[in-house]
Formats: sequence, structure tokens, C-alpha cells
Amino acid sequence: MTRVDCHQHVWPDALVAGLRRRSRPPYLDGDVLHLAGEPPHVVDPAVLTPSVRDDVDLALVSLSSPLGIETLPPDEATPLLDAWHGLAADLGDSHGLWAAVNLVEPDLEGLRTTLETANVHGLQVPATALLDPVGLERLAPVLAVVEDADLPVLVHPGPAPAPPGPAGSTRAADVPGWWPALTSYPAQQASAWFAWHLAGRALLPDLRIAFVALAGLAPLHHERLVARGGTFGSVDRHVYYETSSYGPRAIDAMVRVVGVDPVVHGSDLPYAVPSSTTGPGMGEALSHALLTANPHHLMNGGLR
Repeated sequence: MTRVDCHQHVWPDALVAGLRRRSRPPYLDGDVLHLAGEPPHVVDPAVLTPSVRDDVDLALVSLSSPLGIETLPPDEATPLLDAWHGLAADLGDSHGLWAAVNLVEPDLEGLRTTLETANVHGLQVPATALLDPVGLERLAPVLAVVEDADLPVLVHPGPAPAPPGPAGSTRAADVPGWWPALTSYPAQQASAWFAWHLAGRALLPDLRIAFVALAGLAPLHHERLVARGGTFGSVDRHVYYETSSYGPRAIDAMVRVVGVDPVVHGSDLPYAVPSSTTGPGMGEALSHALLTANPHHLMNGGLR
């Protein structure tokens, strides 16, 4: 069976050109990326080329949701999203694409068409679009299109919030580059998971949904959830947890709560490099589950 990396990034040339034409975030000034809530940084050249790994047969590439493209005004977002989806035609058998959609004015019919495109394996949405049950309900018509297509959704961190302060504040530049990945991103993922835990399955009974970065470790708070008046019962068989940036200790802790079956491997290349190219180093059986069996169920359905 196919060994899958569920989460890589690549920026097609047309997307890079579109970002360089912009003069406000997100934009590229040469090779320096400017975002409202993150320090300016030089783009890793590796993000411009789909990565080929010897240990996987299929890598699913996704738009970098922290850019905030999905929530730009439609006239600004459309050419950038078109550039992203144009990549699907250029991908070989070793790569697939997570689609993206403008969330200000979602084009549901256009999304249906995109999801039928060869090499498109599902839809990515930013966690910032479902931080609470109200946001999730607002997003539900978009997610329902993916559910109807019998494809999965990948929940990825969205833009880090701009730091408070007067206009022209440079506070975003005063923290190290890893700051959003350890603060805003996990918090977004956890909030999105709790929103789904509370209201998702009632809205979308058959949707398969995967949360990047182990959902910000939200399920590990199940004891606190119950202590504070929430509930945590049987594990939702259609919810998955992607591993990027986490290693054996976090994966082991997650497996103890949700089991092995919902955990899928993702590298987040080139932004993060997995500590092992053959899985989390926790035995052949677990590596097979994370890279082969579980991604197969995420992408294709079927009871686990």
C-alpha cells in the first residue's frame, strides 16, 4: 500500500509572482515574506520545489494558510488561489494537492469543480475559520461540499494575529521566527478541535477531518475538559491527527488518548524536518499505521 506524507508545502511560480505584486501583507519583497503577525523572514528556496522523499510514495502539498490568502477580499484572493490550484496539473504521481477556497465569499460550485480535479485529494481550511462553534457553523456549507465529495478536510494553522500596538508597531519583528509556531498555531489548532468536538459531528455526520500538529495537543486535555464540565467519550472514528513537528513523546501521549488508528504522518516540509525519515521511530507496526493504513482511511474512508 501507498506510504503517504499528508502535509508538505510548495509555492508554485505563479503564486510567488502574485505575492511579489502585492504591497501589503501577505507580500514578498524579493525573497523576504511579510505577514501582519510574524517577523519578516527570507523564504526557504526549498518551498519552491515539491520535495521527493525516498520513504514515501505520495506527498500531499498544501497552501500555507498562515499567509492569509483564504481570507483576503475575493478580488485579491482569486488570482492567488488560481495560481495555487494551477499546480495540480503540474504534479506527478508522487504528489497530490489540498485545495483551498476563499472564505469571505465561498464559491461552492467552483469548489465542487476543484475537488473533481485530478491530483486534488481534499480541502485545507485555516483553523482561524473555526475557532468556536459559531465559526464552525458559518464554515459548515463549505465543509458540506467536501463531505458530499467523500473527501477529507485538513485543518491547518491560519495567520498569526497582528501584535497590539500603534500603527507601524514593529513588535512582530521582536520575537524569534519560531514564536508563532509555538504560540498562535497550537492555540488555533486546539480551539478548532474543541469547536469540532462540541459541534462538528452534529453538523457534518460523515466528514473526515484531520487536524495538523496533533490538534495542538488538545485531546491531551481531556481530563481537564471533564473536570470543567465538558464530556469526552468514545473517540470519533472520522477525526484524524497529523504529526508534523512532533516526535515520539507527543505521538505516544496522543495514542494513549485517541488510539493508533486516527494518527497520520505529516512532515511539514520544508518548514520542519522530521526527526526520522522512516516514521516516529516507535516500531514497524506504528510506522505502517501512520504512513500507510491510517492515511488510506483518511483519504478513502472505510471503517477503522
